[in-house]
Amino acid sequence: MPRKKQNEDQGAGQVSFFTRFSQVVSTYAGKPVSFALACLIVVVWAATGPVFQYSDTWQLVINTGTTIVTFLMVFLIQNTQNRDTRALHLKLDELIVSLKEPSDEFVDLEEMDEDEMQRMHDKLIKRAKAQGHQLTHSDFKEAESEVKGTAKKKSAAKKKPSS
Repeated sequence: MPRKKQNEDQGAGQVSFFTRFSQVVSTYAGKPVSFALACLIVVVWAATGPVFQYSDTWQLVINTGTTIVTFLMVFLIQNTQNRDTRALHLKLDELIVSLKEPSDEFVDLEEMDEDEMQRMHDKLIKRAKAQGHQLTHSDFKEAESEVKGTAKKKSAAKKKPSS
């Protein structure tokens, strides 16, 4: 049985109203037409400035409107991001667990603190080099340079005599 159909049969296909709502709003908010509509609203608001003599009320309308929309969108987009991130982690965990010689130390990596993550990063780099792989991903290089820069700053701070 296909996995999607199997999940639906098990009730996994049922999502809450808020989840569906946040996904739809996030999807439409990211479309070019939504950006164009927002720009149009600002242009119309700016064009009505002379009509309302640039009054405090005229300014308050755009300030209040944008604040309310921003406030609500933060929660909707964050909900969607949390779900997407969780789904990605679950997929990656599934891949890790399904390997013939799994290294389950990478499962739930997102729950570790920064130091533990850095140790895992260093371990992965060593393991990749031992297997003859050259990791060239920019994130690895940036993380390495950040760690080296932080370590240099810490060691320099320790060497400075306190005054």
